Amino acid sequence: MKRVLTAALLIPFVVYTVLWANSWVFLAVVAIAAVLSYREYDGIAAAYGFGAPGVLGYAGLVLLVVPYADEWLVVTAAALLALALALRSAELAHALPRTSLLVLGLLYIFGCWRCAVVLHDRSPHWLMYAMLVSWTGDIGAYYVGKRFGKHRLADRVSPKKSWEGAAASVVTSVLLAGAYLVYIAGGVSIAAAVLLTALGNAAGQVGDLVESAMKRGAGVKDSGGLLPGHGGFLDRVDSTLFVLPVVAAWVIVVGK
Repeated sequence: MKRVLTAALLIPFVVYTVLWANSWVFLAVVAIAAVLSYREYDGIAAAYGFGAPGVLGYAGLVLLVVPYADEWLVVTAAALLALALALRSAELAHALPRTSLLVLGLLYIFGCWRCAVVLHDRSPHWLMYAMLVSWTGDIGAYYVGKRFGKHRLADRVSPKKSWEGAAASVVTSVLLAGAYLVYIAGGVSIAAAVLLTALGNAAGQVGDLVESAMKRGAGVKDSGGLLPGHGGFLDRVDSTLFVLPVVAAWVIVVGK
């Protein structure tokens, strides 16, 4: 019940922000989402024993607003600064792993949320579509997998996930999110919508498993407790973070 109530409160807010809020409100919400995501990632990374990547990672917020050509300058500058600061570490054997965790956090969290800004700049409906790929897939996987799931998908990483749920996730996304792309976002053929939605959904499922693997490696159950019934904020957006770059790449490359 907590899971349903949390979703019922969040979904209307997200839909309004994506489709109707002005650009400054939208960017502020994305920035908050990125900060919450990184905060929980920082906690997971710290549990590996090399030290938390730390506050320098929040420099990734700049990625949300810099021009496209300057994005790698931000990541490179943050990586070099992190390496320089790592020289001050009492455990020099931890310096490189800790810096690597920081750079990974910049790309994984802020790089993926930057893709949300790219999609919104193209059209709010493109970003709404990417969200739907994740949302509808999660719904299909949850209900079908819970009732009919028998064959484990990745038992070592996430024992509750099944191949039946994974298949239902793809089908649900293609039918619902694909229909949104064709009939509301527009400008995309049915064949292209099916292909892109299937690719995006597959990426989202990988993203879910990746975050589960990170948590297992860190020895934690949830990334946090912010969202009742869902765990942490990163637990809720882990699949979305992987969907966003796939859809953004399609828009940038194929959209030209």
